[in-house]
Amino acid sequence: MTLPRLVLVDDHDILRAGATKFLDGRFSIVGEAADVSEAIGVISATQPDLVLIDVQMPSGTGADVVVAIKTQDLDTKFLALSVSAARSDVALMLDAGVDGYLLKSAVGANLPDLAQEVLDGGRPISPQIAGFMLDIDEAAEKASHIENLTERERDVVQFIARGYSYRKTATALFLSPKTVEAHMSNIFRKLGVASRYELSAEVYRVGWVGPESSSPG
Repeated sequence: MTLPRLVLVDDHDILRAGATKFLDGRFSIVGEAADVSEAIGVISATQPDLVLIDVQMPSGTGADVVVAIKTQDLDTKFLALSVSAARSDVALMLDAGVDGYLLKSAVGANLPDLAQEVLDGGRPISPQIAGFMLDIDEAAEKASHIENLTERERDVVQFIARGYSYRKTATALFLSPKTVEAHMSNIFRKLGVASRYELSAEVYRVGWVGPESSSPG
């Protein structure tokens, strides 16, 4: 039986040795790396089925590795292993495209099963971070809905979300107030919001619009 091919990326030798102990017999360890450039080289050369990868490394982040490899269109999956439960680190790795995020403190003899879960199409997540991961996924979904807006609707959102009135938005965009109202009706429907307040809250939350220092009201 051919074992799944796996690469370990972590700057701690002890952790890589410990992971190898648990994974031996279930996976074929085809490479190891301790920094970003080394990881990209090893993964590109071995083209493994799965990469176990840390978040923070001396020369960058695991996200840098994931993004670089995904541009190569390899059929490789990534499982993040980290000591960090910080929202920023989790969001960084999920945005990069990892297939799961586990805290090192919660992983031991169960590591082979969790790794196999990724290969089987699962998305293992440590319970400590599962709650706010739902917020991250929801924000990403809202952001994707923004892509459904037309160019003119996006222009309208940029003004309305910053507190401009319909009249001032119409003046700025050389439109009639009635046209702005029509655009807003479509925007509400597409984004699933019911008011200007909800619209502003959503676009700020997903980072699509940033506040200006002042607005004309």
